[in-house]
Amino acid sequence: MAKYLVIVESPAKVKTIGKFLGANYEVAASNGHVRDLPKSQLGIDVKGDYEPKYITIRGKGEILAGLRREVKKAEKIYLATDPDREGEAISWHLVEALKLSGLPGKKVCRITFNEITKNAVKESLKHARQINMDLVNAQQTRRILDRMVGYRISPLLWEKVKRGLSAGRVQSVALRIICDREAEIDAFLPEEYWTLEASFRIPGEKKTLRAKYYGEGEQKKELKTADEVEAVKRDCQGAAFRVAEIRRGERVRKAPLPFTTSTLQQEASRVLNFSTQKTMRLAQQLYEGVDIRGNGTVGVITYLRTDSTRISDEAEEMVKSYIASHYGESYAGEGGVKKGGQKIQDAHEAIRPTDPERTPEKLKESLSRDQFRLYQLIWKRFVASRMAPARFETASLKIDGGGHRFSVAAGKMLFDGFLSVYHEEDEEKAENNTLAKAVEEGEALSLDALEGARHFTQPPAHYTEATLVRTLEELGIGRPSTYAPTITTILARRYVTKENRNLYVTELGEVVNDMMKKAFPSIVDVNFTANMEALLDGVSEGTVEWKTIIANFYPDLDEAVRKAEKDLAEVKIGDEESDEVCEQCGRRMVIKYGPHGRFLACPGFPECRNTKPYYEKTGAVCPKCGGDIVEKKTQKGRRYYGCIRYPECDFMVWQRPAAEKCPVCGSMMLQKGGKLVCAKEGCGYITEKTEKKQA
Repeated sequence: MAKYLVIVESPAKVKTIGKFLGANYEVAASNGHVRDLPKSQLGIDVKGDYEPKYITIRGKGEILAGLRREVKKAEKIYLATDPDREGEAISWHLVEALKLSGLPGKKVCRITFNEITKNAVKESLKHARQINMDLVNAQQTRRILDRMVGYRISPLLWEKVKRGLSAGRVQSVALRIICDREAEIDAFLPEEYWTLEASFRIPGEKKTLRAKYYGEGEQKKELKTADEVEAVKRDCQGAAFRVAEIRRGERVRKAPLPFTTSTLQQEASRVLNFSTQKTMRLAQQLYEGVDIRGNGTVGVITYLRTDSTRISDEAEEMVKSYIASHYGESYAGEGGVKKGGQKIQDAHEAIRPTDPERTPEKLKESLSRDQFRLYQLIWKRFVASRMAPARFETASLKIDGGGHRFSVAAGKMLFDGFLSVYHEEDEEKAENNTLAKAVEEGEALSLDALEGARHFTQPPAHYTEATLVRTLEELGIGRPSTYAPTITTILARRYVTKENRNLYVTELGEVVNDMMKKAFPSIVDVNFTANMEALLDGVSEGTVEWKTIIANFYPDLDEAVRKAEKDLAEVKIGDEESDEVCEQCGRRMVIKYGPHGRFLACPGFPECRNTKPYYEKTGAVCPKCGGDIVEKKTQKGRRYYGCIRYPECDFMVWQRPAAEKCPVCGSMMLQKGGKLVCAKEGCGYITEKTEKKQA
């Protein structure tokens, strides 16, 4: 009979860990959390000492009964849930639910391992410890705060907007960040600028040396208009040019750090086009174990929820040995440089392969296509992180003539180092480098051609899942485990839609964000939320009392909710009457709001079920066919403006058209911020209601 019981979270780990430990050990799974706050009520004693009221999660009774039977048989119980705050809390809930405290003749220990390998699991048994209540209380605090925000504000949104909506301590801040970026984009006014490129002939060389305009001598100058470009061209025609300065040197590019949860999500989005949710699901599978031919089920990466870039000494030795034997001693390095000024949870390692000898090629037949692609990304990043820097030969030239200066920057790779394994971006082209070697300081060059190009400044980019994760991390909002569920929630609630990787706010998202900013400014305040994360870190470190945070938070929230219940008006999204008459019963149709935005519905429902698309007229006329331009929504909820005669006419724009025409070229004007901008590329006319001016 087994003497020892090991309780893990996931059933996927049971077989793998059982194989490592042998016949004296029984391994069982809790299937995640076994207790939680009740769904039917707030579940927190807000009139007393804020004690949470936990109940057994529905469906977990049978699992707990099975665990109790195993507990009776065992002399010692090892709680081996995940190595983070959430896992620590699950272990504590298991102690409470199974009544393990004080069981006669039973010893209960907590063990953690960062990777599911034989060595790691067996080593963890040697370092068994008590449950860390500081980590448990940090998780409890987060859960209670999230419950308070969700259960007090969400019903208000149901009442004031529509049922099925939700607010969240992190999700509401994430929504605000996206909304703020949309406002920046809408208000952005493009500015004209020019670039000027010169081609110089070098004596004895067939190819020309291409250089970019720098300025007037040492003074850097931006070219804003075509007139400025023409003035430079006039100065340069017939002028004598010489190489005023040459700087040659070497540039070193250091290896990247191994992945954290955040950087893995960002890179998997950029390189593989994976959503954060998909990345975490696949990483969980790779961590818990995959069936490898000839080896059985093996965990092939370390724990996936981490913001540490540290790796163990054993892993360091393994990877350096691999690099030396497969690439050569010259490729082994000290690894990337750690970022400064960021607080990280260093309880466990960065995300890495459990064994670098398990190359992606060796595992390809044992993994699904997407598992393979993610594993390959993790493996390459980790191996590269312990390789020597790449080295480049650089050349910087300054070419003067006619009172103006042009510059050339060139680079050529001397040693690929970590780039032999992992590329984050395209390297510099070495086209000019050879030519740069062919000239000397003071040498005369002849001007072959000058080419000016007109450009316009671009608005800030829309957030993608990757850039939103990076922003949340930089602002100190949320933790590795919260990024994916946060993004999943705002997409599921239709506050945000995703098109071609970009995140766009829907009309519903704008309404909810405006309401949250008005009624609960602290909840959606970036600094307030980041400070709360710092307090939670303090709880986990034992320096902050967890109930103090809750006691300071709830009264203000309660007051804000009560005030909002009285003061906030209902947002009538889609209940006002329209000018359209129902052709089936003659009633005036009303505007309603559905999953895809506004639509027209007969108020006679359910007797009359007539519906049709709703289009808000802008007052502008289609420049293609003369029809009305109306506000529409894409299938994913993004607003645009198109011709009402679609599909016969396919005219559309993203900004709201104005009724006024451009006085310069007669084209349509678009509303951007508080101004009107000509839609015709290259015109650049901007007007305001109070005054008109030429841009």
